[in-house]
Amino acid sequence: MKKGNKLIIIYVLLNLITSTLLRFLTIKNYFNLKPLIADLGVLIIIGSFSYLFKDKKKYYYLLTMTIIGSFICCANSLYYNNYLSFASISLIGSITFLKDVGNAVVDNILEVKDLIFLLQIPIFVILNKLIKEENTFKFKYIFATGFILLCLLAPFYRGKDYARIWKNWNREYVVMQFGIYVYQIDDFVVSLKPSLVNLFGSDNASKVFRNYYSKPKDNVTNEYTGIFKDKNVLVIHAESFQSFVINKKINGKEITPNINKLINKSLYFNNFYALDSVGTSSDTEFTFSTSLLPTNNGTVFLNYWNRKYETIEKMFLDDGYYTFSMHGNNGTFWNRNIMYNTLGYQRFYNYDKDYELDDIIGLGLSDKSFFRQSIPKIKEIDKKYYGTLIMLSNHTPFTSEGKDISDFDVTSSHYDYKLNRYVKDVYLEGSILGSYIKSVHYADEALGQFINDLEKNNMLDNTVLIIYGDHDAKIKKSQFEYFYNYNTKTGKVIDKIDENYKSIDDIDYELLRKVPFIIYSKDIQPKVVDEAMSMLDCFPTLANMFGYETKYTLGNDIFSVKDNIVVFPNGNWLTNKMYYDTKRESFKALEDNLVVKNEYIEKNSLIAQEKINISNYIVMYDLIRKNEEVKVSLKEK
Repeated sequence: MKKGNKLIIIYVLLNLITSTLLRFLTIKNYFNLKPLIADLGVLIIIGSFSYLFKDKKKYYYLLTMTIIGSFICCANSLYYNNYLSFASISLIGSITFLKDVGNAVVDNILEVKDLIFLLQIPIFVILNKLIKEENTFKFKYIFATGFILLCLLAPFYRGKDYARIWKNWNREYVVMQFGIYVYQIDDFVVSLKPSLVNLFGSDNASKVFRNYYSKPKDNVTNEYTGIFKDKNVLVIHAESFQSFVINKKINGKEITPNINKLINKSLYFNNFYALDSVGTSSDTEFTFSTSLLPTNNGTVFLNYWNRKYETIEKMFLDDGYYTFSMHGNNGTFWNRNIMYNTLGYQRFYNYDKDYELDDIIGLGLSDKSFFRQSIPKIKEIDKKYYGTLIMLSNHTPFTSEGKDISDFDVTSSHYDYKLNRYVKDVYLEGSILGSYIKSVHYADEALGQFINDLEKNNMLDNTVLIIYGDHDAKIKKSQFEYFYNYNTKTGKVIDKIDENYKSIDDIDYELLRKVPFIIYSKDIQPKVVDEAMSMLDCFPTLANMFGYETKYTLGNDIFSVKDNIVVFPNGNWLTNKMYYDTKRESFKALEDNLVVKNEYIEKNSLIAQEKINISNYIVMYDLIRKNEEVKVSLKEK
């Protein structure tokens, strides 16, 4: 039985339709022929290998490739729903962590459209049974067809297209220009870099590193220099805490009354962005500690834990502080029990051995119990300390055992003139956003309790309290549009044609992902800081406030810079003036009557690329260690 020609055509067409559908449903890439042709070329080459098999083995080979293609598209659709990016091979290393959040994937992320990509498997099986016997072409002719197709396509790409496919730090751009199959092949090659870094690229990386840090560094002082010298430090890593809930009321009640109260007594950075990638919470921990970006190849906590970093923890440790971290989850989650030694923590308190599991919410110990049990542990420390406390209860799916975490009311009511009475509306009840708001309210209560307990124990007199949101809650854009366009007076959503309708595009959605950053001390003068800032800037900003200097930080002391740039791991960037999307090469002005100059975009795009490259080089090639070893060697000589 020979069905080679028709069968390979079926394979190619089905998988081409599936990959095209993926681009349509994710990045809205409708009219670009380049990824279509690239996918076609790759599929023909893959299909050509079926001619190396005989009879049924040919069918089983193509069926296997169809199954793989289906799951690639399904997985990427699912991943894009949550992260607005595409899945990476490096995620395999974190699969063991996903079992803990499996319910969240099903409840919050999985959609019917994600399963459409699996339909091509039964269609392929059915069509195979319907086609008749035929003569077949030879492997070399089919392979050559696919290869020539890719070669003919090559001149239509620009130099920066090839640069981006090699660096692979903007996955959406690679898929938009080269298609999903070229991206997955590219991602596989790039994922090998952590294991092969010493075999290639090291010399060039070292050269770029030396040139970057050979530039004179301004030792700028400002009104905040050294104001916190010798004070204790408590850093609160607030799980999935976004800024849009702050000072927001529903039914006249504040969602976050305790945070709102604290902000009025603190330095509040209201234009602050977390920088997370595949490693989510662990990425923001890493960036906060090192002022380096998450890598584009694997997760630092899993793949690059054995590197040498300049960290905020080591800075305090070297000054005689006791450094510790506390978490209501198990110590091995995201490899924290290993990575924390690298960062410079002397002690890691976790629920494996340090906490009584008296109140479980979601993934682990409830925040209220966690904070309550942490107070006496901190009080026992008899020297200056720097500590990080990681919150957990506000983790997706924002419910525990299918129930909301708090009873905060997210319903609404409007006056029905026909019935001559108020009618209760569902509003946000039963939605993911509604559950999130209830969960945030619980987290705010836990924080309020913790701050009160610190005050009662006189632990805030000489302590700086720092709170940051670790990343956004991955709430879908459609839910935000519903939230901002719901009219509580009528109980209806404003019509899209209404001039008051607030449409949320991709960049609006990115801007909504900002998180709070708060610095509180009893002697601080309250202030709202509007300057665009990211997790990258925390280390140098805090170092200046405690009277320290840094060597390898890539961020800025926010009080010593104007028109600061926020660089995202995918290459997008933000200033107070604009948000720039490198994928689409488009921007959104954030200032009224902004006159955009190409020079401004080019300058900041180069800064963003440079920071991403330097950061990746430092992590991948362990350049801080190598540089310090060279210095020691030269000193000895």
